[in-house]
Amino acid sequence: MGLRSNCSSMADSNPEATVREYYELVDAEEYEGLFALFAEDIRYERPGQGAIEGHGSLREFYLEQRPLEDGAHEVHDVIVDENIAAVRGTFSGVQDGTVVEFDFADFHEFVDGKIQRRYTFTDRDEV
Repeated sequence: MGLRSNCSSMADSNPEATVREYYELVDAEEYEGLFALFAEDIRYERPGQGAIEGHGSLREFYLEQRPLEDGAHEVHDVIVDENIAAVRGTFSGVQDGTVVEFDFADFHEFVDGKIQRRYTFTDRDEV
């Protein structure tokens, strides 16, 4: 049984649970559950990259283009204000064959319980 099925009832009820589930799913590389957290018209912006727009592009990014691997997110803080969840944490893993560790701040905007916009900021030029 995957993480999505274990966490879905909790995550469907509030943005904090959903963003915590997002990091669990991405670290476990359980992408089908991860895709279910996002709205069809998702827009995801990351440092040094063009925006990812739509479910198809998000799927392509995670399955074929994501430069980070073998990693884990440590979530330090989650702050929710209405439909926006702000997350501060640290990522440790591999980027383009090199072991990395960096801080990040993510902002997730929700519509109808799904992440519709996601913005990532890091202390690196590109992720």
